[in-house]
Amino acid sequence: MPASFVILAAGVGSRYGGPKQLEPVGPSGETLIDYAAFDAHRAGFSRIVLVIRPDAERAFRERIARGMQRRTSVALVNQRLDALPDGARCPPGRTRPWGTAHAVLAAASVVDGRFAVANADDFYGAAAIATLGAFLSETPDGGATPEHALIGFSLRDTLSDAGSVSRAVCRCDADGWLQEIREITKIRRRGDNGVARDEQGREHVLEGDTLVSMNLWAFRPPLMRQLGEEFREFLRVHGDSTSAEFYLPAAVGRLVERGDARVRVLRAPGRWCGMTYRGDRGVVEQEIHHQISAGTYPERLWD
Repeated sequence: MPASFVILAAGVGSRYGGPKQLEPVGPSGETLIDYAAFDAHRAGFSRIVLVIRPDAERAFRERIARGMQRRTSVALVNQRLDALPDGARCPPGRTRPWGTAHAVLAAASVVDGRFAVANADDFYGAAAIATLGAFLSETPDGGATPEHALIGFSLRDTLSDAGSVSRAVCRCDADGWLQEIREITKIRRRGDNGVARDEQGREHVLEGDTLVSMNLWAFRPPLMRQLGEEFREFLRVHGDSTSAEFYLPAAVGRLVERGDARVRVLRAPGRWCGMTYRGDRGVVEQEIHHQISAGTYPERLWD
């Protein structure tokens, strides 16, 4: 399957208290990026693409040389603040990245054809990534409207006991096609459910089986061109902002609403865990240990 697996690793980790992309969580110092790349490689993805910050390039090059680069093709690309179209300029004082959709656009120079997208700080599991690989392999390109896929997770399985989280809530039709995707911030766990407050301070309960996106996508080639058009429109409205971000779920959601894309939501076949807060790290390490004991991963990932 000639498809790339793009891992978004340029975040600043503000709630974690610092960079977390290279935090060791496996028994031999493996990172969550290592596990995602390992799963993508055995699912048939032909290249791993890491989208990083320019100031982290040396650390990433040293890391991949010790591991995944020995087993699979790896490309590093920088998400730069000044990577803007049509002569646009970064506003004075802006230090935040432009968001996850802009990070995907940063990979356009090395992505040729079909590709998947994942976060660097999430552990999706081998089955979820294999599901994306199967979708890209078995579903032909073509048609008037590009068809993509998103792995949907149950909200209850993505909440953190360490603090509130933001989640993109999915609304699908009876056949599993995405109808709407909406970002909800500051969701806290209450039993198996989530609770969020609106701008007026009113509580809203989100049922635990609500499907949410954790940014695990499979895309057809037209998506890069469409994202570029969406980014130009984003900059027309927010180009002077020092904080507005061009988010991938919102950009894809607009394409769906206009009928310019279709997204099949595939329910996750395994468990998710991730590191939003430092308190989440122990949960991730425990899950990886469990998966190693079950034979899903070797003790030393790249040996």
